[in-house]
Amino acid sequence: MPAVAGARPASAPSTISLIWTLLYPVILVSFGFVFVKAFQRKLPRLVALPFAINLIANVLFMPIFAGLRNVPLAAADIVVVWATILWCVVAVWPHSRWVAVAQVPYLVWVSLATVLQLSMTALNWGTP
Repeated sequence: MPAVAGARPASAPSTISLIWTLLYPVILVSFGFVFVKAFQRKLPRLVALPFAINLIANVLFMPIFAGLRNVPLAAADIVVVWATILWCVVAVWPHSRWVAVAQVPYLVWVSLATVLQLSMTALNWGTP
């Protein structure tokens, strides 16, 4: 049975905006800390690289998914978001453990969102 265009898995959460409302302040403070410290040269600038890539990929997700309606590209983008969160944790751990630990809720949420996005991609594969 072919999937309906725009089909969502039954497990798709209805509280997405609430979760992001809680996560964005954590992201703002922790990412801001990394960028400020890197700019002040108190943190190696390469440590800020995964944070910058993550920020760009995160911002691009909705225009790709909702604007372009490109589900496969959105799936690739969210995998980049997920992978860069892991990279952020590994890169910043030796320098600022609180920033690394602060990424855990973000990683958990994006892990769930990645599974949902990949499920949507599979459901809609081959649908124009």
